[in-house]
This record gives sequence, structure tokens and C-alpha cells, in this order.
Amino acid sequence: MLEADKLFTGSIPENYDRYMVPLIFEPFAADLARRAASLSPVAVLEMAAGTGAVTRILAPKLSPDARYAVTDLNQPMLDYAASRQAPDSRISWHRADAQALPFEDAAFDLVCCQFGAMFFPDRPQAYREARRVLKPGGHFLFNVWDRIEENIFADEVTKALAEMFPDDPPRFLARTPHGYHDTGLIRSDLEDAGFSRVLIETRAEQSRAPSPRLPAVAYCQGTLLRTEIEARDAAKLEAATDHAASAIAARHGDGEVAAKIQAHVVVAAV
Repeated sequence: MLEADKLFTGSIPENYDRYMVPLIFEPFAADLARRAASLSPVAVLEMAAGTGAVTRILAPKLSPDARYAVTDLNQPMLDYAASRQAPDSRISWHRADAQALPFEDAAFDLVCCQFGAMFFPDRPQAYREARRVLKPGGHFLFNVWDRIEENIFADEVTKALAEMFPDDPPRFLARTPHGYHDTGLIRSDLEDAGFSRVLIETRAEQSRAPSPRLPAVAYCQGTLLRTEIEARDAAKLEAATDHAASAIAARHGDGEVAAKIQAHVVVAAV
């Protein structure tokens, strides 16, 4: 069995952390944690923490007297994140909806979120909640993916699947993870929620994998793109994954592969 084919032999959070985090999330997690620590926060809320990619990097950078509330809507993801974190009395774990946070007003001086805003059904409401729980002078720090054309592996997988399903191309990656890339809209949503001094920086990193098949499996079988493929023809999931891997190999070779990933990093002040 190829390493990439082992993606779903364990729990979903474990495999997500093992494959997706190094592939696309780790470089931006380090960047977000660095930016968060530079604000010297004492009370921190992390929304949509997933398997804790940011948490593991940020926690050691916080002061000894800091309070760090880590939240996610998905309890198995949150449990896995807690299991990966070194014992730390400063950290509390909460299952929470970003659109209805279970915290008092003005409880935190930093709210951070890595690649979660794209999935919020009502982003302005989530932003209003972030502002509500922030102290005066506090900051909301988060990132979102740029358009899919600036994220090479995701774009190549999407185009490969369009070749297999020309009458109804699976567009999950373009529509959702990469669907909230308009910086004007992001700024407007934040300002409507009451934030000021909104700063947006576009940042590129590198996505790396030991073979073309790993990103193909990660995207086709490790995201909701799998649901869209199976809705069209469940028997073609492996063939679709193989076709995506071939498309990546055609451009990047059969060995270790690397390509650009790009995101917007947003800082908004209360």
C-alpha cells in the first residue's frame, strides 16, 4: 500500500493532522502563531482550531500567566488537538460555534482563527461574535485561502476532475476553501461587524509532498471533494484520484513535489 493510500486507515482527525496539516496548513500556522505572539496577548481565544496546528506552535510563545481558550465545532477534532498538546494549565478546551461563542463580552485581547472563516455559514455573525468577546484595543487575527488559481495543487486537482466529469465538474475546492478570497468583501464584512484598521496581507508559501499521489489522495479523499466525486459516480473515486495524481505528476514529476500555496492574512482591531 502506498503511503498516501493509508490516509483513511486511522481516525479522520489523526489522518487530517498527519497528511493535510503538513501539506498546506503548517507554514501558515507558524506565520499566524508568530503574528499572534508579537501582540503579547494575555487572554487568547482560538476559533475553529481543528487538530491544533496553531495551538501547538502558539502556546509555548505565550506568557506564563496567559489564558488560552481553544475551540472547535467538531468534538473529535478538538479531542485530538488536546491529545497532541503538551500538558498546559493555561489552556482550556471548548466545543463552540464561532457564530455563538460561549464567552462573556470583552473576555479576550486576541481572537485568532486559521482557515476557518471560509466555512462559517454566516461570516458577519461570526465576526460580530469575535468583536463582542474582544476587549477594547483587542485584535482579530485570521487567514483565508486566496483564489484557487494561486494554489497550484488544488487547482490542478480541480481541473483534472473537470476532465473526468465534464458535464458536472466537482467544484468544492474552488467554491468553499478557496471561495472567500475577495479582499474587498473580507474588509467590508469586518467593517460591518464593527472592526476598524483592517489590514490584509497576501502571503505565499510552498506546499510539499513526497509524491504526486499524496496531494491527490489528500484532496480527493481527505476533503468534502470526496462527497462530490462519489455523488457523480462512487465507483470512480480511485480513478479520479489516479487521474489527479497523474495531472500533478505531469507538471511536477514523479518524485517529491512542491508548488505554491497562497493565503490572505487579516488583522482587524476593535
